Amino acid sequence: MRGELRRRVAREAAWLLYHGLCEDYKTAKEKAARTLGVKFLPSNLEVALELDRLADEVEGPERRERLVGMRREALRIMELLRDLHPRLIGSVWRGTARRDSDIDIAVYSDNPEEVRLRLEEAGYRVSDYRLVRADKGGRVVETHHIYLETEIGNVAEVVVRPLSELGREPERCEVYGDPMTGLGVEELRHLLETDPYRKFIPG
Repeated sequence: MRGELRRRVAREAAWLLYHGLCEDYKTAKEKAARTLGVKFLPSNLEVALELDRLADEVEGPERRERLVGMRREALRIMELLRDLHPRLIGSVWRGTARRDSDIDIAVYSDNPEEVRLRLEEAGYRVSDYRLVRADKGGRVVETHHIYLETEIGNVAEVVVRPLSELGREPERCEVYGDPMTGLGVEELRHLLETDPYRKFIPG
């Protein structure tokens, strides 16, 4: 009985997230628990799995084809920035991208303006550009976020990390609990050639 209730709370939280009624997992879980009158919360992983199932139900077979298109677009961008050690991260790496998901790519450079210029010269339109400061275990790290419009209609977010961050252990994902390793250029190319729909989800 309790297990079924946990799944119902996770499903309700997933529904809230999918429809944009909550922006983060914590708020969605708390709201779902109140709605269903229970005192316990599912894990982020349980909600993420329900969110993935819900997206499949709502978006149907086109979701898988959109994922492949987003991975191909990611590869094109990563090829342009190959010398900056690009990694595909986020939901397009995971294989859990939904209709409005971004393509998330991390690169390493101490010259973010040069990265922006290179993308513009390749024909991409930069729709936004932001500096973000974050505490990484006592270290304040500045990253530059370059938002691109793509031909397939999704936004690509290129995160320019300082070179000093290259080679550090990947952070653990707050949702899935595993290291956010992502995919490099050749890894992504191989994936598209051999198993383009693959998901990178623990367990």
